[in-house]
Amino acid sequence: MFKIIRNDVKSVLERDPAARNVLEVLLCYSGLHAIWAHRLAHKLWKSGFKLLARWLSQVTRGITGIEIHPGATLGNNFFIDHGMGVVIGETAEVGDNVTLYHGVTLGGTSSQKVKRHPTLEDNVVVGAGAKILGAITIGKGSRIGANAVVVKSTPPNSVIVGVPGQVLVRNYEHSPIDLDHNLMPDAIGETVAALVVHVEELEKRLNSHSSNSPVLHMSDHGIWHGEDFAI
Repeated sequence: MFKIIRNDVKSVLERDPAARNVLEVLLCYSGLHAIWAHRLAHKLWKSGFKLLARWLSQVTRGITGIEIHPGATLGNNFFIDHGMGVVIGETAEVGDNVTLYHGVTLGGTSSQKVKRHPTLEDNVVVGAGAKILGAITIGKGSRIGANAVVVKSTPPNSVIVGVPGQVLVRNYEHSPIDLDHNLMPDAIGETVAALVVHVEELEKRLNSHSSNSPVLHMSDHGIWHGEDFAI
């Protein structure tokens, strides 16, 4: 038990530069408090004391703002940063070294008493506000961008952004501590930019017949102007 607590504290100190010492982590990190309470609630749930387990999880929810169903399975070195608004459903499974930020939902999509919540494999990082819905699997080493909505399984080492989530597979292994969830591709923006280039080429061909025709321009450092849409 003490080894698990020590590893939990270590994981916070490794992943959060705001954590200054062990005592601060023990006293002030609601994510850890929610995880520790869940471990007790999970044992009660598995032992058949389901009402007591649910009551404990509700009390913890009121104290920490984090709702973890006692039936959920959590791996080692799990870290919930900030934590407020995190919801983890009954049949969710979370692997080792996983990091969740505030507002994350691991939600279900079925009313049947079956596996209906997601599985997060090892070393997954989920950005603030992301929603992962259904009995899907997020491959190990994946990063999910803030506010993404993921409804399909993804392979290992994926980067998922957007609504619905668009998947980019990385072709390299990376450090288990890969918290740069702000470094995300703009899949929609890149697609639009490619279309703009294509349309510009087409317009150049058309404009060879008329020098007075308007031309579509690329955005100026991501800022679009009214004339850019004069097609």
